[in-house]
Amino acid sequence: MNTARIVATDTLILFADLQEGIANLPLTVTPDRLRKGVRHLAKLAKLFDIPVIISAIPGENGTATIMPEIGEELGDLPTHYRSTADSFLNGKIVDAVKTSGRRTILISGVATELAVQLPALTGIDLGFRTFVVVDACGGTSERTEQAALNRILAHGGSTVPVITLAGELAGDFRDAKAQQAIGIIFAMAK
Repeated sequence: MNTARIVATDTLILFADLQEGIANLPLTVTPDRLRKGVRHLAKLAKLFDIPVIISAIPGENGTATIMPEIGEELGDLPTHYRSTADSFLNGKIVDAVKTSGRRTILISGVATELAVQLPALTGIDLGFRTFVVVDACGGTSERTEQAALNRILAHGGSTVPVITLAGELAGDFRDAKAQQAIGIIFAMAK
């Protein structure tokens, strides 16, 4: 797809490491603001039928407790476990992305410096249009998070806030889905 715009029918969302023990680490966003961004990104996924992939590092018990905001909006989704910082080094995740047929990837996760930056760079290398959803991510410091975002931008990736994404996907505000997207815009603005 040759457009600067994000189109729901060509997009999928990767939620990376939004799990207990990791999601509480960011210093660049408050926990409440991170949860708000993740929740409303999940709402957009549901509203516009955007496929979602959840990626996590297994804990000591071999599983991970994913942020409840995702499940509360999207229901029970499978978690793809990996043993690397880069989700795209996991064959099942890459297969799920390729099977979707979508060419635009939105990435949300913690930490921006690892679980977001590395799959963003690999996604770019694989030819995907790659966007970091900045208000659904968190970094370990302002300086290192900015360095990660700069690297992604330098290699052809982009950033987008949830509020912009909601407005962009909404289209004509007279449409019923657009009205719900407007609600997300107002919720994110608070």
